[in-house]
Amino acid sequence: MKSSSLLACCALLGVNLAACGPGAMPDPGTRTEDAQIVDLDNLRITVRGRAELLPEAARLLAEQGQPAPSLAGLPLVIEEPLRVEVNDASATFGASTLAEDNGFSVSDVPVKDIHVSLAAGLQHESLAPSSTIVFDTAFTGSRPRTDVVGAQIWALPMAFHDALTRAVGEETLLALTDGRARTLLEAGFVVGRVVDAKGQPVAGARVWLDRGELANRLYYPREDLASADQESTSSNGLFVYIHTGADAETFRVSLHGSEDYVWRNTGAAHGRGLVLTLFPGTEAP
Repeated sequence: MKSSSLLACCALLGVNLAACGPGAMPDPGTRTEDAQIVDLDNLRITVRGRAELLPEAARLLAEQGQPAPSLAGLPLVIEEPLRVEVNDASATFGASTLAEDNGFSVSDVPVKDIHVSLAAGLQHESLAPSSTIVFDTAFTGSRPRTDVVGAQIWALPMAFHDALTRAVGEETLLALTDGRARTLLEAGFVVGRVVDAKGQPVAGARVWLDRGELANRLYYPREDLASADQESTSSNGLFVYIHTGADAETFRVSLHGSEDYVWRNTGAAHGRGLVLTLFPGTEAP
């Protein structure tokens, strides 16, 4: 992808150019005069964490009497969602496989190649193609300068994708995609979880997009995943953004009526899902 296009996407998202361009900048500590200079062009970091089924997906499988799929040994990739969405051949920064405890560690991730955010995704035919954001420049205005540790990756079984597709409904999907998509994957989608400071789902939350023309694409699945409306989150805290089924789009999300939830960068593209957790403050619970 041409650098001018990437910079345009960064500008649309309102990201500080330090997150999109080259150069070295201080990583301030308690006293800025003692700040260490970090060479972002040559810095490489490690991303460590573990993967699990999205809690709501695990609950659905249990209710249907289906066994939860084993994630151990599955391949995992570290990638830049923005670059994946525009089919950039350099979007993947590293790969690994999940350990027996579903943990992973990927080293030598080049910081200079991160423009907006960093995500990790699992690859298996039983899972919907998706990735989970593990670092967002929205929090710092710059690319990461230290290792990303404790990253939580959420896997979306196809059964969960199918349930969300039914909840939204084929008629809605066709209308929002000009007839291009009958499923969420065909359209492209974002699955979001709104949680509180303890990581518990928040009911009654309304998601706010920085692009008002996209607001009609937000839906809130009900507790039983049998339907979805456009009112607010149910007790599961979930929301779904439905893409157009066409070219990638980028936008930012937050919550109505709360200054505790920082604006977050996100986007959507045909054939993929993105998982995003909205939490108060800048550190995941």
